[in-house]
Amino acid sequence: MLNLLIIMLERVGTIIAVAFILTRFQFFKNMIDHNKLEKRHEITAIIFFGLFGVMGTYLGFALNVSTSQFDTVLAGLVEDEAIANSRVIGVVIAGLLGGYRVGIGAGLIAGLHRMTLGGFTAFACGLSTIIAGFLASAFYKKGKNVKPIVALAVGAGAEALQMGLIIILSKPFEKAMALVEVIGIPMIFANGIGAALFMLIIHSVVGEKEKATALQAQKTLRIADQTLGHLQKGMNNATALAVCNILYRELQPAAVAMTDRHKILAHVGIASVHHEANSPVRTEETKNVLETGQLVVIKDGSVHCNFPNCPLTAVIVAPLTHRDETIGTLKIYYSSEKEIKEAAIELIHGLSSLLSNQLAIAEADRAHQLAKEAEIKALQAQISPHFLFNSINIIMSLIRSRPNHARKLLKSLSCFLRQNVTESTSAKTSLKQELSHVKAYLEIIEARFIDRLVVQYEVDEALLEEKIPPFTLQPIVENAIHHGINDMDENCFLKVSVADMGNEIEIRVEDNGKGIPEEQLKFLGNEQLQSKTGTGMGLYNVNRRLKIMFGDRAELSIKSEKNKGTTVAFHIPKTGGE
Repeated sequence: MLNLLIIMLERVGTIIAVAFILTRFQFFKNMIDHNKLEKRHEITAIIFFGLFGVMGTYLGFALNVSTSQFDTVLAGLVEDEAIANSRVIGVVIAGLLGGYRVGIGAGLIAGLHRMTLGGFTAFACGLSTIIAGFLASAFYKKGKNVKPIVALAVGAGAEALQMGLIIILSKPFEKAMALVEVIGIPMIFANGIGAALFMLIIHSVVGEKEKATALQAQKTLRIADQTLGHLQKGMNNATALAVCNILYRELQPAAVAMTDRHKILAHVGIASVHHEANSPVRTEETKNVLETGQLVVIKDGSVHCNFPNCPLTAVIVAPLTHRDETIGTLKIYYSSEKEIKEAAIELIHGLSSLLSNQLAIAEADRAHQLAKEAEIKALQAQISPHFLFNSINIIMSLIRSRPNHARKLLKSLSCFLRQNVTESTSAKTSLKQELSHVKAYLEIIEARFIDRLVVQYEVDEALLEEKIPPFTLQPIVENAIHHGINDMDENCFLKVSVADMGNEIEIRVEDNGKGIPEEQLKFLGNEQLQSKTGTGMGLYNVNRRLKIMFGDRAELSIKSEKNKGTTVAFHIPKTGGE
């Protein structure tokens, strides 16, 4: 019995070697990936595992129960012979990996073949093989790999079932019993071990594939992290060269290149002498990719470069797209066509999509920035006529009573408006210039208030070169005058302060006016309001521009108490005038 067990395990080793080769077949990869097998692949699997079972039969030994002699399995058996074999391994694995149709189909092929060989156990062995395929299929779980311990139990159980059927169905009973006593335990043990080893190989293959996929994903993420900062600036010679250097370092091909629709933007690696930046696209394959937007693989030993003796022999050319339009190509060159494997093609295809998405994000960022700048200029344009309307009203009120003063104020207004036109094209201005605008405005206001208004400035001189959106302070000051102290008969007070708060600058406008109604306070600066005294457009525009430029941290903070005045403050980052 021990000798038979050793011989059986040796033959199982041959089965396992075949199993390893089996993992190279596409239909088998589909099975262990738990994809639904196509009909042609399912038929292939049935035939293959059926023949696998047949091979297990022929790799066994014919045992003559009368003489106790072992012999090689040939075309048929005599009446007293039976086979110690590993047929059940192929059928069990078929059921575990492919389900009922594959398991039963393989069992029918291997089982019917066994019946044709004859011997007094022919029917029992054939029937048990078919049943083994059915029973193994019961353990099939789509989307999950069967554990080797389960394969061990199913393989051993299927072989034990065969021993039982031999005892029950084979005649004469004495011979059947004698046969099972000799081959029962070795076959149960060997076939259980064989099925478990087969499944262990599958787990190893799956594990290696998952590890390779994880490494590829990690590499892709690393490339994405490194390239994003460059492609945010768009696709040009400098950014393409930086990206090519990153890909050349990470992928280690023969060369890497990027093109736009007409010329090479960058080339890193061998053949860089004649594949120079800004030289025209050379090959028809690259031109076809630019036209069709389809990835192309060249493996024929030449990349069809028109330069004599070009050392580049194999390449993957992938499209770079934006808004469904091909705007360039990514080209990965290899020293040999053998290096271009399916995994490499998938990786390059993924990288081209990744780079295309990064270019789209960069374009969206630029469009967003342009939209922000356009909105800022539109908001600034709204402020100028608002200020002009109020200023002219003040000057008109002084023309008859104080013409000389009106003339002086008109001259100040003229200078202010000249600066106003200049600053309206700028996104930022200095605090010094902004305070100059406010002082010019308040000169006009003070003329109207005569001696009723006291204006106080508390400004840190070291901060005068810091930047601020143009026309930020004037609307706040105007709001304080018009809505706060306008109706006061005396003791009107206004304070403008600029203070250093460490990393930030606090800018504050305070008045001692009548205050803002509580029902309006929570909306002021965030919405345009309709009221008897105005729309709140000035503060709304200021708040909107501050948040666009500096973020929510810079939004207006408005505090007010009835008949005690209002304070409007905001914070901007300190940049040293940059």
